[in-house]
Amino acid sequence: MAEFHVFETPLSGFNFENSARNVVLDNALGDGNSKTPKPVKTGTTIAGLVFKDGVVLGADTRATSSEVVADKMCAKIHYIAPNIYCCGAGTAADTFKTTELLSSNLAIFSLNSERNPRVTMAAHILQDTLFRYRGMIGAHLILGGVDFSGNHLYTVDPYGSIEKLPYLAMGSGNLAAMGILEDRFKANMELDEAKALVCDAIHSGIMSDLGSGHNIDLCVISKQGVDYIRPYQESEYKDTRMKKYKYKKGTTPVLTENVVRLELELLQETVQKMETA
Repeated sequence: MAEFHVFETPLSGFNFENSARNVVLDNALGDGNSKTPKPVKTGTTIAGLVFKDGVVLGADTRATSSEVVADKMCAKIHYIAPNIYCCGAGTAADTFKTTELLSSNLAIFSLNSERNPRVTMAAHILQDTLFRYRGMIGAHLILGGVDFSGNHLYTVDPYGSIEKLPYLAMGSGNLAAMGILEDRFKANMELDEAKALVCDAIHSGIMSDLGSGHNIDLCVISKQGVDYIRPYQESEYKDTRMKKYKYKKGTTPVLTENVVRLELELLQETVQKMETA
């Protein structure tokens, strides 16, 4: 027998239904044996702008986990479609999987329609996906692309809000990057000028934010194709190892030693080819 669920209209005003649960959690974590988990800070600077013949996207390559630099060559500009790319800031796994899911859906669309997707269609799919999870997916995205209707640049935040602008910057270094963009951006810029501006904006974010750093990647999207330049500019700060950290054998004493011999059975493998005629 089918069950029917009646959804009532939520009451207006504040909702305190989780307040009792929060008190129980605070008491459980305050017993001295457990600690409240701290949020992990991530760092990124991404930017993009619309120029005369297309869109330029830029990003740094440092992936951080709080005070730890996890990756110096992280790719933050993701492929969406032949005419669309996306910069991601926030949680690296969330941005990667969100853009990968969007790319696979648009690939199916292109196979069925035999044409490239529109940029506004990709932006609204991202908006619906992120709004469904109410900010639980930490993906701050800049979507740029070119289609038959022109050059487009969108920003999509984790709660699903969307905005179309001629230039954008996101991430922990966005304030410094936005200052460069607001000062020097102008309509109908040439390609070389647009690339230099995005590069300078990312570099400003790198110099002003500890979570951003290392190389600068650029992606130029136009009707002639895509030019993904990785890296466009390498970091001028090169670290050199001062000492060799190899220790002589016997430096650390071996307290106990236990050797377990494994008995392995060798199996013979045969490969049978399938007829494809």
